[in-house]
Amino acid sequence: MLIKKKGKQGRWPQTLLVFFLPFFLFLAIRSFFFEPFVIPSESMLPNLMIHDHILVNKNTYGLRSPIGDGWIIKFRQPQRGDAVVFRYPENREVFYIKRLIGLPGDRIVIQDMTVTVNGRVLSLTPQFEAGVFTENNGDKAYTVAFYPDSEITDVDEKTFVVPERAYFVMGDNRYNSQDSRFWGYVPENLLIGKAQYIWLSCDATLESAPFICNPQTFRLKRFFKKIP
Repeated sequence: MLIKKKGKQGRWPQTLLVFFLPFFLFLAIRSFFFEPFVIPSESMLPNLMIHDHILVNKNTYGLRSPIGDGWIIKFRQPQRGDAVVFRYPENREVFYIKRLIGLPGDRIVIQDMTVTVNGRVLSLTPQFEAGVFTENNGDKAYTVAFYPDSEITDVDEKTFVVPERAYFVMGDNRYNSQDSRFWGYVPENLLIGKAQYIWLSCDATLESAPFICNPQTFRLKRFFKKIP
């Protein structure tokens, strides 16, 4: 049996496949399954810290369109208490992460530390750290903070009614978060997915490459931590 020897021309398709396949796989995973993000602010303390690198599950709620905003198909609705990533409604090039508090049709009343959803108060259980509480939101519980030295301390009562195909979100760091209390609701088509894991975390980045963690400042205890 004779084996035909491939020339350079015959090897080109294989070479291109080997070169581009990882790139296409990365784009497919990023578009339909998981997408990485980096936490830039303190708005989700104490659960998420600056320089936490997180993975967002993009198909928890459905299959998103790989081009533009919106959904191809929805599997299920987000749940109150989910930590969600979305495009900021006032600048769609910016991504935010917040806690989902209100679903379409919900009536939300907020006065200082007290949040009421459809007449039910989200109870707060004090933790050992001052200003830190466990917020009980139906079947879900997560930690929130009311640090006394924070910038936002609005004690006036405010009422919100969430419109159809929109969500009401708040940061876990309640006195230091710009969220639906100030700029409004998140349209359904701007939702990216549910934040699920911290896969990398550090106290500082490299001076020569601010987008890369400094290995000397790794927060190892936060690696592969599930996001509440």
